[in-house]
Amino acid sequence: MKKIYTGVKPVLFCLLLIPAVLFSASFPLAEKYPVYTYVFSEFDVDEGYIDNEDFERFVRKNEKSIRHLYKRSMQRGEMISPMVKGYLMDQGVSDLFIYLSMVESGFSTDVVSSKKAVGLWQFMPATAQHYKLDVCNSFDERCDPVSATNAAIKYLKKLHEQFGKWYLAAIAYNCGEGRLKRAIKKAGSDELGILTDERDKYLPAETRKYIQKILLAAMIGEGKYIDFGVRPGEGESQPVQVEISGGCDLEKLAGTLGMKPLDLLRMNRQFKHGIVPTKKAVYTLMIPEEKMISFYLKYELKQEPETLPVKPHFVSHVVKMGDTLESIAKKYHSTAEEIRRANRLDDDFLILGSLLLVPVTQKMFDQMLQSL
Repeated sequence: MKKIYTGVKPVLFCLLLIPAVLFSASFPLAEKYPVYTYVFSEFDVDEGYIDNEDFERFVRKNEKSIRHLYKRSMQRGEMISPMVKGYLMDQGVSDLFIYLSMVESGFSTDVVSSKKAVGLWQFMPATAQHYKLDVCNSFDERCDPVSATNAAIKYLKKLHEQFGKWYLAAIAYNCGEGRLKRAIKKAGSDELGILTDERDKYLPAETRKYIQKILLAAMIGEGKYIDFGVRPGEGESQPVQVEISGGCDLEKLAGTLGMKPLDLLRMNRQFKHGIVPTKKAVYTLMIPEEKMISFYLKYELKQEPETLPVKPHFVSHVVKMGDTLESIAKKYHSTAEEIRRANRLDDDFLILGSLLLVPVTQKMFDQMLQSL
């Protein structure tokens, strides 16, 4: 006889699943992430935000992907994350802002965004220039974790001073100061729950998710219930910063330190193509902490050239359109480096109409006097 299935068992199975699903959906975030009180206090967020419907919906939808982000980031940045946290705390910024960097770059020191932002803290070229990060064809200081972190701290402190709350500083870091000001004015409030409201949309969708990602990543990273083996601040070996001469051969230095050249280059992505420029006399380099003694025993900085020009006289030159240090130096039989040092220039950028002092020889000085 042919059996007839009534469908009772599948129906019962589905019914049995319902309580579990309902329990999962209704499990309070405050109980699942008890560390939220610490995280929120560090970002100046009101504790009541843990019950915000939009935030709760975001967490339910994204906690799996943010956990993966945390795990991948900590594996990639296990050496630099303790250093970054140290710099943050030393300069009066919560070390939980390391999660802003995690959301920005996943702790990749040389990642480039679609908007051409670069590095650990995703600086755009204009912002990098404002915070004195060197960006050129052979050298990009946005990829230097120390320089970029110090610049990010200055920027975040400036934003905090401007807006008064750390979560607002993080929001402005993403969408810009002007955009946040307009959002606060339109909303009539700077409360996080109002600014991130999914119905009123005072902030761009990307920014609403951005601050929520940072808070969730921090709740995951600081929570005691999760363990990926590597937690913030627990790297076995931390990098240290040392000084090297301009033009240093990094491949040769790696051999001197008993390192693989690729490992040294991976720690110092700011040097494009592994080449240290000769533009400056001294650059900074990251090396593993355990290599520090070997470095100081085996490496010696080149002696800096005489700080005063060897030429006995100066002439003045007004910068005209098309002038470069090289063209000016050629005109007066001087050198670009001598002009740079005489005028204390940090780079080769010249301002139209500015006055430069040019070191010249006695012969050139006498010739110019005769031509007057």
